[in-house]
Amino acid sequence: MKNNRRSFLRNVAIGGIGVAAAPSLLFNGSANAAEVAAGKSVLQRKSKSGRAYNSAYSGEFNNRIAFPIGGIGAGMLALEGTGSISHVSVRHNPEMFNEPAMFAAISVKGHKDGARVVEGMVPEWKKFGARDSGLGGTGGATWGLPRFERASFQARFPFGEIALEDGSIPVKASIKGWSPFVPNDEDSASLPVGALEYTFTNTGSKTEEYLFSYNSRNFMWQPDTRNYISGINNGFVLAAEGTKNDPHKKGEFAIFTDAEQAVVNHCWFRGGWFDGLTMIWNTISEAEPKAVPPVEKDAPGASLFVPFTLKPGQQKTIRVMMAWYVPSTKLRMGVVNPDDQARVDKDPALQYYRPWYSSQFKTVQEAADFWKKNYTSLYKKTRLFTDTFYDTTLPDEVTEAVAANLTILKSPTVMRQYDGRFWCWEGCGDTWGSCHGSCTHVWNYAQAVSHLFPRLERSLRETEFNESQNAEGHQMFRSNLPITPVKHDFHAAADGQLGGIMKVHREWRISGDTAWLKTMYPKVKQSFDYCSKTWDPKGKGFVEEPHHNTYDIEFWGPTGFATSFYLGAAQALVAMGKALRADVKKYETLLAKGRSYMETDLYDGEYFIQKIQWKGLEAPDPTKAQSFHTQYTPEALEVLQQEGPKYQYGTGCLSDGVMGAWMSRVCGLKDPFDSEKIKSHLVAVHKHNYKPDLREHANPQRPTFAIGEDGGLLLCSWPKGGMLSLPFVYSNEVWTGIEYQVASHLMLLGEVEKGLDIVRACRDRYDGRVRNPYNEYECGHWYARALSSYAMLEALTGARYDAVDKTLHIDSKVGNFTSFLATSTGFGTVSLENGKPSLKVVHGTIPVKKVMVGGQTARLT
Repeated sequence: MKNNRRSFLRNVAIGGIGVAAAPSLLFNGSANAAEVAAGKSVLQRKSKSGRAYNSAYSGEFNNRIAFPIGGIGAGMLALEGTGSISHVSVRHNPEMFNEPAMFAAISVKGHKDGARVVEGMVPEWKKFGARDSGLGGTGGATWGLPRFERASFQARFPFGEIALEDGSIPVKASIKGWSPFVPNDEDSASLPVGALEYTFTNTGSKTEEYLFSYNSRNFMWQPDTRNYISGINNGFVLAAEGTKNDPHKKGEFAIFTDAEQAVVNHCWFRGGWFDGLTMIWNTISEAEPKAVPPVEKDAPGASLFVPFTLKPGQQKTIRVMMAWYVPSTKLRMGVVNPDDQARVDKDPALQYYRPWYSSQFKTVQEAADFWKKNYTSLYKKTRLFTDTFYDTTLPDEVTEAVAANLTILKSPTVMRQYDGRFWCWEGCGDTWGSCHGSCTHVWNYAQAVSHLFPRLERSLRETEFNESQNAEGHQMFRSNLPITPVKHDFHAAADGQLGGIMKVHREWRISGDTAWLKTMYPKVKQSFDYCSKTWDPKGKGFVEEPHHNTYDIEFWGPTGFATSFYLGAAQALVAMGKALRADVKKYETLLAKGRSYMETDLYDGEYFIQKIQWKGLEAPDPTKAQSFHTQYTPEALEVLQQEGPKYQYGTGCLSDGVMGAWMSRVCGLKDPFDSEKIKSHLVAVHKHNYKPDLREHANPQRPTFAIGEDGGLLLCSWPKGGMLSLPFVYSNEVWTGIEYQVASHLMLLGEVEKGLDIVRACRDRYDGRVRNPYNEYECGHWYARALSSYAMLEALTGARYDAVDKTLHIDSKVGNFTSFLATSTGFGTVSLENGKPSLKVVHGTIPVKKVMVGGQTARLT
């Protein structure tokens, strides 16, 4: 049946409607009646620029690609679409413009001009203004060296593959870059390693001798310490020595191969100007390697060489492995609770961040040895994940979006401290982490880690409800690094804290660990009680008092946005409490009252709104309340008297307006209020906020997320009037994380094509021409909110495994399908064909006692 999945999908009903009856559900504007008649697959949609989704990037689309390689919290290097290496960030800090002279080369012995850097041509945008100050590519850039004429890039996460061609030399080349990624094996996925596999084919008519080399300057160099390059079997180690006062300067980066007959030059020619790179290129061009032993210090660079011979049509693959080791930092974030300061001061492990891998390896040699020894098994396991993930019949734009954003887990956005606990930025600045502390209201959106690495996700909950929550239940939405008890000196975030309660329910259902739930429940109840006391002190069932949120401001008065979170959290608390036989009657009462208010007072007949209120509350006057960048100048005071507090949305149609209901669904709960009204809101969001073209849209905020001819989903609009003079900050922007949240919520409720409209608009912006397809940015690169894209897998299929009662749920919105499924004990694919479900487990186990399809009991085939 597997081989027939794609052809079968072309002709079967989608969601119970035949293809002929609903072509718009299958194709965008690039499809036509002839394509439908020819049985063109749903997977062949193209972007408005003509590129097929989930396909290779070539020509103008292979312009901005940078594909992360590295471990979770271990740092990264990026493989560009041409084959070059950039964004090298292995010192626990983003270094977005770190593009060292680090390159592979191939030379054909005896051929004039037969040497090439194993990369495609340098993208046009790098030729001017590429962080170069007009100095012509200084710092040892390799851009002026000969390259292959053509390059194309294909991602099959976590593998990035490049095809290179040049008709002027008798060799074709390809590159495969990767690092381990095995669901449920967070340790393998957190290794400080990566690999580049270079494959060469003799395209000539005679046997040729070739020389492969991998070359690098010592980019680990640090000021005021000994910098050196040492040996490792079949390779070299770029290194800087730490000092007593600055141990964080220590850093080692090993580059080695398992190829036979490797020759290593541990020290490039030492001299001024461009001497080192010039001399090593002479060696490469002549195809005559020379071994050079290590020197004590100041080696500018090193190379490893592998000579080989190929007959016509013959191939050879050379594996270049990399491992790095930077065991200490000067990084710490947040303020420690004064009551815990003395304890923290006595514990060196709590002074500065240390990466998880520093507790596993003592040297780079140990990390390299582990990588070399386990390379084959880790490759097989990672390839199994990749093959399983892409064994799908879901729309290509969805598969592309989900996979592209998994690269966030290989970027410096995520960290993992020495004891294995997960900690994250919101994104990456160019040279700094952007917005610290595993920010709860941003990481609410992220749905991938909870399914792929559930133990890491549970560690976030444990930090939130322990180190970041005090005895009153107040939760700081930013956690300290290293993870320590925080000082409680700012508002709790309503969406973040209430979302965390729903996520505890999610983690319980994914893990099936009721013992863990028992340890968490008292803190969860304490958290909810604090939320209720703070934002609903009169017990009305809705959020009324000013509430801080993901837009970095406070909403004043009842909002559909925050109340949807409140009801979702109440529903989660009731469900968990009942499972533990706790008394939840008061929460059920609160839930019923809130549901009634939400469905009547906050629903305008089409979508949910805000009722702005700043008088008659327990909170102080807005001008006196603690806030974040919300000053009341004389001009702002006039706005206050006329419209209320700054930065509200009032009668606006907010894309996040029922996000709490989305959280409920993705956390294994039912809708916390009327499903039809939720659907009506989402349809209104699509109608009013989705813009195929933004040329007429005025955005005085941050426009480059989507601008001009770009399409996208606005955060808010005011289709019925009432737009405020100063609406909430960011309101005119487009954020990919919200786009995927709304798209997946539409899909969950059966509005598949509307959801796909939004997904396509997003991926059309990130098509490689102007933006990197593997870096959906917001407040920084590789922004965490975009991990909401993972929710589309469940949204389209309804496929969800509940480990508590060992039930597989399926509720397809696309008729017959095959899709990836990850659980806490294994992964595989789940399929539905003619109403009959099947499950193929390829790794671990998924013990299923019961199957529910569309709410009805079924049996696996």
